[in-house]
Amino acid sequence: MPFFETSDGLQLHYSDAGEGVPLLCLAGLTRDSRDFRYFAPHASGCRMITLDARGRGQSDHDPDFMTYNVLREAQDVLELLDHLELGRAAILGTSRGGLVAMTLAAIAKDRLAAVILNDVGPEIPADGIARIMDYVGRRPAAKTHAQAAEALAALMAPAFPGVPAARWREEAEAFYDEGAGGLSLRYDPRLRDALLAQAEAGPPPDLWPLFMTLDGLPCGIIRGANSDILSAGTYAEMQHRLPALQAVEVPNRGHVPFLDEPEALALIHSLLDQIK
Repeated sequence: MPFFETSDGLQLHYSDAGEGVPLLCLAGLTRDSRDFRYFAPHASGCRMITLDARGRGQSDHDPDFMTYNVLREAQDVLELLDHLELGRAAILGTSRGGLVAMTLAAIAKDRLAAVILNDVGPEIPADGIARIMDYVGRRPAAKTHAQAAEALAALMAPAFPGVPAARWREEAEAFYDEGAGGLSLRYDPRLRDALLAQAEAGPPPDLWPLFMTLDGLPCGIIRGANSDILSAGTYAEMQHRLPALQAVEVPNRGHVPFLDEPEALALIHSLLDQIK
């Protein structure tokens, strides 16, 4: 499994498979490359690259948890592109990964061929943030994958109606390692400390100017119709401010769509077709 070393000495894990347009997939806040396992069978025609961000998945944890921030994670992406000798790549960013993609548009737009945001925008509702903070950095009460799958199914059913139990089992197995002591996180729990420190530093910045740096790039936005992270109002305003933005809502999905839904796949491939 390939790794590369960042300029501050961490070993970060990535994958690189297929041929065609380079598509770099960036996962959500506490997630890793496995976030894109449902999309992978549909990635024909592109060179699919995934990255475990610092502190997540198989990548090193940083002793300095304050480097768990969007700007440093964007720098890691640029260093991965340099490592792979790629001048440009399209970015598929889920949640936190989408914020990293917007940051890349602000600091290194020439390295981006296209950007697809999966259920994230420049405004995040307070109730969505509160839900995330309920679990970030905390081991689950469940002791087994089976128990965690049941808990996930119950918790997510309102936003993801009709999703079969087998998929929640897959999600539980992707979220957690199971051992004699119960379930453990597959990311550095000090990510919570980083978020709390950033919150204490002051109110969050206005991200609309960051979003507008995408102007001129082929761009798309995927929204789960039941999302509590990307509101319907923000989704509409994004389209208003960037009229060329391709946009699709995925029914019966909250935060975040799995990316194997027909609506999501159609948008992803439409954007990739623009840059072939």
